[in-house]
Amino acid sequence: MKKTIMLEELECAHCAAKMEKAVGELAGVESCSVNFLTQKMEITADDGAMADILKAAEKIVKKIEPDVEFVVK
Repeated sequence: MKKTIMLEELECAHCAAKMEKAVGELAGVESCSVNFLTQKMEITADDGAMADILKAAEKIVKKIEPDVEFVVK
């Protein structure tokens, strides 16, 4: 499934690249793209990988949008 996660306070392009690499290497993640300018992370992953994805993202970004709403594309 494809999902878009809104990120808040992603500080720099380096942090975006770091998050993209960390999430992209997780089991069950087919692809991950983080855009620093739009503050969005687009992923293609198994449903079971979401908890690990959110844990990895929370280590880098200060805050994930409250009550994270996933937009299925």
